[in-house]
Amino acid sequence: DDVIAEVRTLRAGGTLEVLLANHALRRGYRALVYTFNLQVFDPTWFGEPPVDLRAKLIARQKVKRSRKMHAAIQSYLRFLELGGTLEFGSPNERLISNYLLAGLPILTGLSGTYLYQCKRERDLDPLRCVDDDIGGDPQGHFVVLCGYDAASREVEIADPYRENPVARLHHYSVGIERLLHSILLGILTYDANLLVIDRA
Repeated sequence: DDVIAEVRTLRAGGTLEVLLANHALRRGYRALVYTFNLQVFDPTWFGEPPVDLRAKLIARQKVKRSRKMHAAIQSYLRFLELGGTLEFGSPNERLISNYLLAGLPILTGLSGTYLYQCKRERDLDPLRCVDDDIGGDPQGHFVVLCGYDAASREVEIADPYRENPVARLHHYSVGIERLLHSILLGILTYDANLLVIDRA
């Protein structure tokens, strides 16, 4: 409840994973974000030679008008100022399973619409929406990845949304391929990230 109360939300509702990372950094934790979000980041910013990510983000902010884009860029600039680590690459089974088998959970922003295989949704206001397969939009969501079964290639998920259509429970498992597709499709909602928080 404290985290929910303390993490900033967006004007249109919801939050960004980087805001959760910033909250952890301010509390003295280490935060590593693997981003696959091409709306904010360009792949060439992570090659060799290294570029000044802050300068690139500021330059992008100057040419983009979207409020959500501005909020995301400001949040990533703060993340870098606070000492967060940012990586870019492809989400894959090995990356996820290595953390989970080491006992480190992963918070991920993904496409709830794809994960749940449900209808798109139309916002009535920042706190309410309705199913609408015609006029709706894909919805983002946060879940915690907390376990991995190598034999079944399934990932255990802790989902804050108890009424989720996958299991109607807070804990359930999904196949790794479905999870990876859900993470990548999170780009539609400024998600498509993995956040690993560890003690400093």
